[in-house]
Amino acid sequence: MDKRLLTILRCPISHKGLSVLKKDELARINAAIAAGELVNHEGAAIANPLAEALITDDGKRIYPVDDGIPVLLEDESISMEQLA
Repeated sequence: MDKRLLTILRCPISHKGLSVLKKDELARINAAIAAGELVNHEGAAIANPLAEALITDDGKRIYPVDDGIPVLLEDESISMEQLA
């Protein structure tokens, strides 16, 4: 992910900045996806593991990145509160 792009991207819900999700957190998210424990903001179960994701600066919401393109749609976001 281009660092210049990250400086201008914002969460469409909270308007917080975004950063690349660390590999250990991504592994934790993917384990929860595999267990069928995560849904997106729309309420749909997430079926496929994430290759890459962005997380808000406050650590509350993540957004998938598909083929290097951030999917900054509110309905596609994942609340980190599900992992608590």
